[in-house]
Amino acid sequence: MTSTPSFADTARQGPAILPLGDSAVSVEFGRSIDPDLNEAVIALAAVLEEAPFEGFVEAVPTYRSLVVIYDPLTVPGREVEALLHDKLTGGDRPARPRRLWRIPVHYGGPAALDLEDLARENKVDVEELIALHSGAEYRVYMIGFAPGFAYLGGLPEALHTPRLPVPRQLIPAGAIGIGGQQASVNSVPGPSGWRFIGETPVRAYDPDRATPFLFAAGDALRFTPVSAQEAADLAARRDAGEVILTAAVLQ
Repeated sequence: MTSTPSFADTARQGPAILPLGDSAVSVEFGRSIDPDLNEAVIALAAVLEEAPFEGFVEAVPTYRSLVVIYDPLTVPGREVEALLHDKLTGGDRPARPRRLWRIPVHYGGPAALDLEDLARENKVDVEELIALHSGAEYRVYMIGFAPGFAYLGGLPEALHTPRLPVPRQLIPAGAIGIGGQQASVNSVPGPSGWRFIGETPVRAYDPDRATPFLFAAGDALRFTPVSAQEAADLAARRDAGEVILTAAVLQ
């Protein structure tokens, strides 16, 4: 397996390990939203999942830091910090394959609540907005807010749009969103202040699936425009239990 730079080399000023109460610490790799920092976060999470220390409970990746949750009755916080420091200074972090998902999207229909407004606000026509949105490659920086909800970086600057001042109360699962500089695939029905331009039949979260969360931090996503009929056909296949989407592995 090839290697990438060490954890310490990745951090801008060296990783800082900060306590979060009596059962968690935060490993801070920097203060910016940066793909390489995020990759280091994900790599450390993988190292801990593959070789957990005694008392390890969970690792939660964020944009630029990793929350490490532990059982304080099994391992004291000082020892957790020492264990993490050893992993961070122990050499190169292993390379890992990335997955690329191609998400079919119908840019229209009931979920496209803001499609025309966003085109007007960003001074493009609807077709250009769709081309811009579907022409970019996005990075899953983190999963949070709701089960399976992926925060996506890579939204073209021309589409950066503020969230609504008052959130809507019910947005469907599968709605394709824009919030500030980020993009998203809505994972479950619920309230949201994001702006929505379409819908996908792909479900980011399905508790009955062998792997409930479809996306993971570090994945790449691209959106593919499809017609309303194509989206409906894919939704019918999904509801019949068919797998309608698989990821390609990038080396």
